[in-house]
Amino acid sequence: MPIKTVLIIDDSPTERHILTQLLVGSGYEVSTAESGDEGIERAKQIKPDLILMDVVMPGTNGFQATRALSRDDATKDIPVIICTTKDQETDKVWGMRQGAHDYVVKPVDGQALLAKIAALG
Repeated sequence: MPIKTVLIIDDSPTERHILTQLLVGSGYEVSTAESGDEGIERAKQIKPDLILMDVVMPGTNGFQATRALSRDDATKDIPVIICTTKDQETDKVWGMRQGAHDYVVKPVDGQALLAKIAALG
């Protein structure tokens, strides 16, 4: 199934803007959320084809939100790509164990991210 709608969950307005511009410019529909909790609710409401998840956020962090989404019947089939500044191998392994489909380190390479999204579709 091709990816058409993407939910960006990131507490940084700058990161949300950069990712939104990249994705909209490539023909994707984009929604955003500013926290893990808001992101979980938005994912249940809009059922996006893909979620881009930050890790370091106040409240529910991206690892916790990814785990919650991957264990909920309503959202478990939505792939999650973690996009974070956390670049340690242990972070990557932990993110994948929470249910993420891929892991990208910021600053995001736009073309590499678009290729990963295309590969999921």
